[in-house]
Amino acid sequence: MSPHEIGLYASAAVVVSVGLRTLVLVSPTDGSGAGGSAGNGGSPGEVLAVVRAALARRPWATLTLFAVMAVMAVVQYALPAVVDDLIRQPGALTDGQWWRAGTALLVQSSGITQIACNLPALLVVGAVAESVFGRWRTLAVFLISGVLAHVVSLAGWSPRGGGDSVAICGLAGALAVTCLLRGKALGLMFKGSWFVLLVPAAGLFLCVLHNNHGVGLLAGCLLGLVLAVRTRTRLAQPGAA
Repeated sequence: MSPHEIGLYASAAVVVSVGLRTLVLVSPTDGSGAGGSAGNGGSPGEVLAVVRAALARRPWATLTLFAVMAVMAVVQYALPAVVDDLIRQPGALTDGQWWRAGTALLVQSSGITQIACNLPALLVVGAVAESVFGRWRTLAVFLISGVLAHVVSLAGWSPRGGGDSVAICGLAGALAVTCLLRGKALGLMFKGSWFVLLVPAAGLFLCVLHNNHGVGLLAGCLLGLVLAVRTRTRLAQPGAA
């Protein structure tokens, strides 16, 4: 295994492990014992409780995205030519096929393994993100971070491929920044949540390796920062609820 591959796998392990713990920390409390009061948890039971609570709130944006991706997973196997029609292709930007930066989110170019990983991840991360950000902001983070990652890939990092994992990374990045900035409101001390900084750090490292998941993570982090600032500004206005 090359040093490059070791770096990729290590970064993936960091994002997944820290991301799961972040879901528990940032999730709104509902009396189930999940959320900020869970300390720096992240056990399977805590994550499951958080996800079940998030799904119980009927996250329609996430469920819609999940349904679209599930349908497209069936379509790409029933009609294999669809994959090449939608994924990133070398020279697409110079040929005016800019739209591939968006359609590449709809198909999983690595096949069943990518589908098996990305569909559950979308449901888990998306549901919690929607409980924190709301429907439209979740969609915005997903689409902006995903499309931006594919644009960078088309520009030279990885001209051929597709998948929505970069957009899911965007949601994870936004949740990580939200966790850090809302720590006091969630009842968290920095010493109990410092590890969340590993998410943007992994994003930077992946960008150094020219991996588009790093772009998704950092874009999500920036969008999470924007959302946090806008929320604070609105709450600080006279007469704000």
